[in-house]
Amino acid sequence: MRIAGLGCRATVTKAALHDALTRAGGEAQALATTPARAALPALRDFAADLGLELIEIPEDMLRGQVTLTRSDRIEARFGTGSVAEAAALAAAGPGARLIGPRAVSADGSATAAIAKGPTP
Repeated sequence: MRIAGLGCRATVTKAALHDALTRAGGEAQALATTPARAALPALRDFAADLGLELIEIPEDMLRGQVTLTRSDRIEARFGTGSVAEAAALAAAGPGARLIGPRAVSADGSATAAIAKGPTP
């Protein structure tokens, strides 16, 4: 199963989320992010528009996930290098792997990464 992990600013738009997901590879069976970001109307609407489940990954499940990219700010806050990459890996389950590094929307407000894993 392919899971797209998403990270974003509170002011993100559906267009920016779409852009980040497209840049990351586009195809996913579900979306994953933190509970705080999952509560954002733009993210909820984006998932609904795509007809995809939005999986909320508790922050403690992000901590320690090995990511391909690293942000000092994200590392200090979440204990991992990338929220998008860590959320995708956590949601895709044990043995999941990233298909590539996170992608950033043109406006910089959204990131997306896709993990492939055994989660049905």
